Formats: sequence, structure tokens, C-alpha cells
Amino acid sequence: MIEQENNNQETNIFLQKYSKLTDNPKKFLFVSHESLSGDLAWEIQKRGHFVKVYIKAEADKDVYDGILEKTDDWRKEIDWADVIIFDDIGFGSAAEELRAKGKLVVGGSKYTDKLEEDREFGQNEMSKVGMNVLPHWDFNDFNEGINFIKQNPSTYVFKPSDSGSMVPKGILFLGHEEDGKDIIQILEQNRSLWAKKIKKFILQKRAIGVEVAVGAFFNGNDFIYPINVNFEHKKLFPGDIGPYTGEMGTLMFWSPPNKIFANTLGKMKEELAKSGYVGYIDINCIANSKGIFPLEFTCRFGYPTISIQMEGVSCDWGEFFYKLASKENAELKAKKGFQIGVVIAVPPFPFEDKKEAFVYRDLSVIFKKPNIDGIHLGELKLVDQMLTIAGETGYVMVVSGEGNTVEEARRQVYSRVKNVKIQNMYYRTDIGYRWACDSDKLHSDGYLYSINGENNNNK
Repeated sequence: MIEQENNNQETNIFLQKYSKLTDNPKKFLFVSHESLSGDLAWEIQKRGHFVKVYIKAEADKDVYDGILEKTDDWRKEIDWADVIIFDDIGFGSAAEELRAKGKLVVGGSKYTDKLEEDREFGQNEMSKVGMNVLPHWDFNDFNEGINFIKQNPSTYVFKPSDSGSMVPKGILFLGHEEDGKDIIQILEQNRSLWAKKIKKFILQKRAIGVEVAVGAFFNGNDFIYPINVNFEHKKLFPGDIGPYTGEMGTLMFWSPPNKIFANTLGKMKEELAKSGYVGYIDINCIANSKGIFPLEFTCRFGYPTISIQMEGVSCDWGEFFYKLASKENAELKAKKGFQIGVVIAVPPFPFEDKKEAFVYRDLSVIFKKPNIDGIHLGELKLVDQMLTIAGETGYVMVVSGEGNTVEEARRQVYSRVKNVKIQNMYYRTDIGYRWACDSDKLHSDGYLYSINGENNNNK
């Protein structure tokens, strides 16, 4: 009974707005394939702005019930909206169409959709603007790929490339053997099945080093500073063990433009401006003593990246996106220090299983103490003052924390995680743990220095 009362108290707090609301509220329309950006929409709504969300996926129709106003036809809301936010790739044509009509739009373009969807195209564009791209080879036949490795033994990474693939884009296999036999074995054992699902793939030389990403907001003409430096944790279990997920947690900090940015994302300014892109864009890289090697683009908000960024940004996100879409030099008020986000999930995440999802759907979320600082929406809804699980993926929430040091941020985020009680919930316990080693390597190679030569103060 006590836990039940606490849960009701929490959900009341969950719906509260900021004490200081915007003086100039705007209307924001979020357009989604899946329930991805509800946490951002909720944050903007709490500032006193008006929000409507459209979610195409039938499985996600109950997500955000009781929290956000939803619409079944986003095009009918175009005239209502001051700003339209497309939160995923695949909306590039619609975004360009609306921009041409004078609407303020945050989201992709046909060009940036292709950058992310088509790995081969993305790699070629990186090379065209002068990035140091790892050697890679494109294939549409598994036998050809196998023969290539046999004739050119080395350590490779296998990546599906075609946007129409039935296999999730995040699937990849990292080779470890210098003769490539481990990747050969994977391809030989799975070619009959995969040939029906994967029409194009890349074999890329594998580089060993620190995996680090740099991202920034772009206003259609230029980047908005500071940039975001982040370290993703994609595998399900601590120690980077198990299957790849979309993401299980991230360590990040805000920085002046550094050498990683200057040698990768910074080179894309002209092409992004030419395409009219407005929004957040990110490139993940491998950095070692031999150089910085970009891997792939993310031409949209990252998840859970955008939720964790809220922990480190103090400005009104609604006002920021309005100025960004207006092609103004929007001010991004970022805090010093580090931010960490941890994904809390339940079965069937990261897999698809409707029967298992049915077991956890409508399950209550309990907060042990009446404090929801650092709690960010995943697939949740509010029904009869009860916060419960919605949707079918098991991606429940993101919990964030911050600190002047990574260890302080880790202590805060995991103390907040302990305040959450969900039956059979799971999460990684090691987000940010690698920082001591990774930071030493990046600093020794000079990659975290700003482009004016100053050392980043986040060491």
C-alpha cells in the first residue's frame, strides 16, 4: 500500500511543469515512425509550450497516453504548428517539402537520410570532404565477400549496408583474427539465410582504438557550439558482452570544437548547408595513435543521447529549437562536467517478442522515494494516476546524472537508478567505467584539445 501511494505521488510530480515558464510559448508538432522523441516533447511541454505528437507504429499507439496530446494525422496539424520536428530518418522528402513552403522544420533532408541509411554512400561522402576513411569494400554477394577475405586476409568488420534490409542497421560483426577466418566462418554459416534479407553489405578494415563520437546541432547554415563528445555502450551486458542493442547507456560532455570534430563532422558544413539540414548530427569514430577514422553518421537525435543531453543543458529546449529552425545562431547553454545516461529495460528488449511484451505491458513503475530527477520517458504511459509500461519493445526509461568528474556522475546516476523499482528490470552497471583509460589515450594523442590548442578541462 505504501508503494502504491508513493507511485501516485510520483506520477503527480511527473506531470508538473517548471516553476518558470516561457514568456513566448510556441506550438510543436513531433512526427515519429516509432515512439522515440516523447521525452524531448515532454521536456518542451514542461517549459509551457504546446505539444502534439504523431506516432505511426500501431504497436506504439498507447505510448505517452496521459502525458502528451497525440494526433492520428500529422499533416492536418501543419497549419497549427509553429515548429515541426521529425525525430528520425526517412522524413527527408517531407521536411524539404515543408521548408520550401516556409514552415520551420527540425529534421532531415533527402541527402542526410541517405548518409545514414546507405553506409556505402556515407563512406564515400566522408572521403569526398577529406576525412580519413578506413579501407572498405562493398558487396551484394556473400560468396564474393568470402572469396575477397580469403584472397586478402586481414581483420574486418561486417556491416549490412542497404536501407531496405530486413536486418536492423545496428547489426554488425567485429572480426578479431588477423587472417579474417572468424568473419569467413560467420558469412559461410549464415549466407543462405542472410542472402534473403541483406542485399548489400560492407567489409571494412578494422581499426583498434577508442570508440568516440562527436555531434553538434546544425541550423541550416552552420554548427551551433559547443559540440557534444560521447561514448556509447551498445552491447546488452556489462563489459561489452552479448548482443548489440540500440544503446544501453552513454557518457558525454560538452566541449569547444576539438581535433576529432575538426577532422570529421566539421568538414561536413558545406554539404549539410547545401541540403538544408536542421537538427542534430553525429559521427562515431575510432581514434588511435595513427589517426581518427570516422565510421558512420547519425543524422537525427540519438536515443538515449537527446535525453542525456537534457541533463547537461540548462536552456529552454523549445526556444532553442525555434531559433534553430529559424536559422538563427541559437544559444546552447551547456554545463561543465560530465553527464551519464543509463537505459532501464524489461523483456523482450532488445528483441521482438509480442507474447513476452504482453506480459510486461501495463506493469507499474514504482519510485521508492518521491523524486524523479533524471528520469526520462521511454515507452511509458499514465493511466488513472499510475505510471505504467507501454508499447512492445521493453525500452522503459533513461536515467541520467551529472558531475564534475565521471565518478561523481556515475554515483549520481546509479543512485537514481536504485530509486526505480520495476519487476525484472535490467541495465548496465558500467556506463562510464572505461573513461579513465579512454581519456588517457585521447589526451595523449591530443584529440581532446580544442582547435585553438587549449586542453579540454574535462579530463
